[in-house]
Amino acid sequence: MANIKIACVVLMCMVVVGAPIAQAAITCGQVVSGLTPCLSYLQSGGAVPGECCNGVKGLVASAQSTADKQVACNCLKSVAASTTFNSGYAASLPGKCGVNLPYKISTSTNCNTIKF
Repeated sequence: MANIKIACVVLMCMVVVGAPIAQAAITCGQVVSGLTPCLSYLQSGGAVPGECCNGVKGLVASAQSTADKQVACNCLKSVAASTTFNSGYAASLPGKCGVNLPYKISTSTNCNTIKF
């Protein structure tokens, strides 16, 4: 069931990202793909898989511009709102993987305020 939700979110993000967004180089599909190994942690907690942190670190490295950061933030916000993520686990994920995000992974984050 969760895989169906993720597939729907990926499809939705592909449609949304298909429109030009200030020359962003990262897509919502890339964000979702990078975080797929994190699904078990985001839903149930426990140990963070190494593949998950590799995906998180790759996404942080890929999202360098303001537009990239805003696309990634909006994608994470959409995914968090449409799946059964635990908001505490989502918020703690960057720290557990040793990266910093300029925003909190939350459905209440205003992604438009993120600046490079």
